[in-house]
Amino acid sequence: MRLEGLDLARFLAFVGMVIVNFKIVMGAGDDGGALSVFTAALEGRAAATFVVLAGIGLGLSALRGDQVRTVSVSLARAAFLLLIGLLNTLVFPADILHYYAFYFLFGVFLLPLRTRSLVAVIIMLNVFFLAMILVLDYDKGWNWDDLSYTGFWTPAGFVRNLFFNGWHPVFPWLGFLLFGIVLGRMSLSVRVTQYRLMMFGSVAIIVAEVSCHFLSASLASIDPELAVLATTEPVPPMPLYTLAGIGAASLVIGFCLRIAGWFDRIGLLRLVAPAGRQTLTLYIAHILLGMGTLEALGMIGGQTLLTAVVSAAIFCLFALVYALLWSRWFKRGPIEALMRRVAG
Repeated sequence: MRLEGLDLARFLAFVGMVIVNFKIVMGAGDDGGALSVFTAALEGRAAATFVVLAGIGLGLSALRGDQVRTVSVSLARAAFLLLIGLLNTLVFPADILHYYAFYFLFGVFLLPLRTRSLVAVIIMLNVFFLAMILVLDYDKGWNWDDLSYTGFWTPAGFVRNLFFNGWHPVFPWLGFLLFGIVLGRMSLSVRVTQYRLMMFGSVAIIVAEVSCHFLSASLASIDPELAVLATTEPVPPMPLYTLAGIGAASLVIGFCLRIAGWFDRIGLLRLVAPAGRQTLTLYIAHILLGMGTLEALGMIGGQTLLTAVVSAAIFCLFALVYALLWSRWFKRGPIEALMRRVAG
């Protein structure tokens, strides 16, 4: 049975990513108002939810099929994502797809681990990243004024960006995929599980934010530079950020699974689900078409936060309509179909 609530969650995560990315490329700063709070809450959380959902898909495929096929298909798709992700990086340096390739590469070989072991690996990823940031230069390669990264296309720079100080480094972002695998082993269609996910997610977010508030103040009193160790911001992705990201993903996924039946009864799910099944296509489209249109209109940089959010909303509305129309004739989105054709 297909869990259509996951399609709803994918679409919501996609909308969050579009808002965040449009905000970045349009140079929209925070104004301290409610809209700033809303967009700040999406930063890093929407992308983390996206990765967790990918982990759920990987976990479910492992349960439904044989391990050998799951590994071979996942590795082929990882190669596909690496190729289109690197091409996409030429246009949008904050691309997440080439990171996805490595999440799948490592994640598929960790699939046989028991749930407790996967949780232990998630913790170890965060501990290791914390150790790395204490002994390595996190700023190396970055120009924070224009968010450019020097040396990305060199072997050393690529590895550094991929594993340590890129937008979505393997340490600790691989943990989101592993958490998704853990969720994929649960009875997600059961109401109790859905409520538990929402409860866990809410508690995790509260614990992360409260801990950030008190720990950052305590660490800052020792050395102002130490306050970053307790941040819940996505850059750098410290342990409390991982906890907040896991919490946000759990809350959104549990909520979407719970309301999917009601959405279906009132006819909304059939409008949203097709877009949730084409998020790879839509992700690339929001960069090539969405940001391309912004550039053509002279809206790259210097825009207000409201303009960025409205622009993102307009694009997502067009994406929703496109996906609905496309689904009338085709089962999969164009990029999803291409990936399935060349990678299984």
